[in-house]
Parts: sequence; structure tokens; C-alpha cells
Amino acid sequence: MDETVAEFIKRTILKIPMTEMMTILKAWDFLPENQLQTVNFRQRKESLVQDLVLLCENKRASLRDAALLDIIYTQFHRHQKVWDVFQMSKEPGEDVDLFDMEQFKSSFEKILRRALKNVTVSFRDSEENAVWIRIAWGTQYRKPNQYKPVFVVYYSQTPYVFTSFCHLKSNTPLLSQKFETHNSTMPLQENLELDMHMDSRIIHENRIEKERVQRVTQETFGDYPQPRLEFAQYKLETKFKSDFHGGILAERKEPLRCLIKFSSPHLLEALKSLAPAGIADAPLSPLLTCIPNKGMNYFKIRDK
Repeated sequence: MDETVAEFIKRTILKIPMTEMMTILKAWDFLPENQLQTVNFRQRKESLVQDLVLLCENKRASLRDAALLDIIYTQFHRHQKVWDVFQMSKEPGEDVDLFDMEQFKSSFEKILRRALKNVTVSFRDSEENAVWIRIAWGTQYRKPNQYKPVFVVYYSQTPYVFTSFCHLKSNTPLLSQKFETHNSTMPLQENLELDMHMDSRIIHENRIEKERVQRVTQETFGDYPQPRLEFAQYKLETKFKSDFHGGILAERKEPLRCLIKFSSPHLLEALKSLAPAGIADAPLSPLLTCIPNKGMNYFKIRDK
């Protein structure tokens, strides 16, 4: 199994709460149940993850297998995503056609790959004739970033498409050309248009989460303009800590040293906007939110 796939699977499993671990792994259906029964699910999570990744390595898990696990995890935690709802439009007087899901998948992936070489597309059928699509975007010169995918949920025979937050805004128009309820005897066309206006009758599934993020952000930063600050600097001096493999860094006695600098024409306002924009979780790290209270923008982080 490729190292990048092993790391992808490890990070995904680490996100799964222990109470949901067995349920999600069974839904994944990649590791046989008799193998799962040999795993100690009561040990520390880091050790458990290491055992599960080893089983996946022995079975030579592929990137497609890892992406499917990520889809299943996201289905269980769909409420944590920021979703937009789009309504597809058809030509006036056009009849509703029969729908072939397999042809839709094939056409969808083919058109995306024709428009963008470095892209990973994965599918998982769900209940009620829904298909979950996971898209990891790359660029002309970079491989797809598996840790910032966009998810699309499409219910056949309906005009609505649900899409999660897309980190690469330049790719949003690509999605707008890929959906239409089409006849099973006709290929998916490339000149289709998606009505990018939000249907006001549709309520976001994540409304409660959005309200929570807004509330936490206001409690943290207040509802007044932030002081102007252009940079903050963090100097890290700490020993390497890991339960995996050990190695040279784990044996190193000297602390690791690095310098991290955040800069922006208005840094505090930029930090304040991260969670509402879906770029970061709320609340932000105290290392970032403490800047106004401490009146400092130079920090040194050491082991206690």
C-alpha cells in the first residue's frame, strides 16, 4: 500500500469517534469482520489506529478504498459540513427523462477529467436513489489534495444538488456544468447550466451549526471592529511526541525549533472570519484568540 494512502487512512480513522468506530468500519466493508474481531478496540486510539492501518496495508488498500471510508465518515457527520443547495434548470417544455445512475457516474467523471487532469472522483450509492460524490481537486501541476475534498449529494429524478464548501472557488463553475436529469440513452452534455441562485424555500441542513459558529465567534471576538494588526509570530521549542514508530525524531534530546508567522493587512479581522467562512473550526485555538487580551503578537511555545 502506498505511503500516502496509509497516511490518508490513518488520518480518517483518527477522526472517527470511538463510539462509532465499529459501525463505520462495518459500513466500509473493506476489512472482514473476522479480522475486526481480532483487534482490541479498548486500547488507546493511537494504538488502535496503528493496528487498523496495518490490516489495510496487508490487504493493499487503494486510494479508492480510502476515499470510500472518507465518504462514509462524512455521511455520519454531514451536519458538520457547510452545505449549499442548487437547483438545476431545464429547457422550457423539456420532459423529465429516465435516469441511469451508472451512466451518470461514468459521464460525470469523464467530463471532470477532461476539464481537469489532476482530480480524484469517488462515488457511493446511498438510500433513496442518492449518490454521494467525493471530489479531491488538484491543479495542472499538483496532485489532488485528499484532505480538502468537496462532497456532492445528488438525488436522481430531483432538480436539487447539495454541495459542501469548496476550498478552490475557481473549480465551482466546473460543477455547475455536470448535472442534469438525462435520458438513459443520451450522454451527459457539457453545455448544461446549473442555476446558481439559492432557492429561498430550501433551508440549509447546517443552519444550527452556522448559528453556533456565529455565536462562538461573537463570544470570542465581540461584535465590534478588531484592533489593526498586521502579523503575529510564534516560536516553537518542544520535543517531538508520537506513539507511532519512534525513529530519529523520537530519540532526539534537543527540542524541535521552528518559527510560524501569520500576516495580513488586518490579521485579527481575518482570524475572526475563518470559522464563519468554513475554513476553520470554531472556536479557534486560544493561541490565536488570545492576541487582543494579552496585547502581544510575539509568542514562545515550550514544553511545560
